[in-house]
Amino acid sequence: MKPILSVLLLPLLLAAEPLKVEQLFNVRTTTVKEERAATREQFYGYVRADESRRLDVAPRFGGYVETLYADRIYGHVKKGEPLAKVYSPEVLRAKEEYRSTLRYTRSHADAAMLESAREKLELLGIGTAEIKSAGDPESDLRFTTLYAPTSGYLFAKSVNAGSAFKAGMKLFEIVDLSSVWVEARVGEEQLSGLDSRRFTVRSKAYGESYPASAPQLYPEISPKEALATLRLNVENPKRRLFPGMYVTVNAAAEARSRLTLPKSAVIRKNGKWYVFTVGEYEGEYEPAEVKVEPLGDDRYTVLEGVNAGQKVVDNALFMMDSDAQINGLY
Repeated sequence: MKPILSVLLLPLLLAAEPLKVEQLFNVRTTTVKEERAATREQFYGYVRADESRRLDVAPRFGGYVETLYADRIYGHVKKGEPLAKVYSPEVLRAKEEYRSTLRYTRSHADAAMLESAREKLELLGIGTAEIKSAGDPESDLRFTTLYAPTSGYLFAKSVNAGSAFKAGMKLFEIVDLSSVWVEARVGEEQLSGLDSRRFTVRSKAYGESYPASAPQLYPEISPKEALATLRLNVENPKRRLFPGMYVTVNAAAEARSRLTLPKSAVIRKNGKWYVFTVGEYEGEYEPAEVKVEPLGDDRYTVLEGVNAGQKVVDNALFMMDSDAQINGLY
């Protein structure tokens, strides 16, 4: 093997005039290619409950729990399923008033009076079926049933059988996980063009991928990490994604013509990116500053600095860099 000449890498990168590096290894080269490709980036994030799908069951009246049907935290309930049977003196009085008014208006036509009595029950949150039942002289007026306003998991339960509660108190919190949010952490340099990307979310737990939509960038960046938060909506029909679950987010842009290089051909120094172009003579290479952005896991899109068809060093950059370090140049 021929002797290796000293590689003055750092001065080269900082010099105003382009200098050349001589390297007498059997250096492999690659060509700057123009190809049609789509950028792909990967972020990491966590699943969160969709805040618009959190519903509280907080009666507009006070009372006592007679029978508790939804008695298991994190149990799943269906929309319209009974949660609890309660006794409320306030609701009982309103029902009795409605029944009396209904009976009175059968012989004394007074639509406004009947509507007022009915409206009082509606404003207390009493459903149509129960109001209709209150008009039946044979029905029991003492109890009111609370029903699930949506399907979902019982994330909170603050009462037991026999508990007393006040008007406006949250008795249950139901979270519908058929659609969830994913919040991913994104670097500032990756923010451009996020609106035009196609996103998919992958869970380690099941190895499944889910399409994501409606990207929303939170208007705040962490000053310590210089990271922004990107929120995505993900349909979760099998309910396999749970809040707190760790996921990877893949972002792909539309395919277009790009100049590309393998990542092994590009090196970063002092906050700048460089390649080594093939010089005029054999074994001679010239550093060139370039601007690049990631294109998948193993390639870069070249934005500036070299042209299609130009030859650059492929995997020899590490050897050149190592030689400079060995010689104590920086």
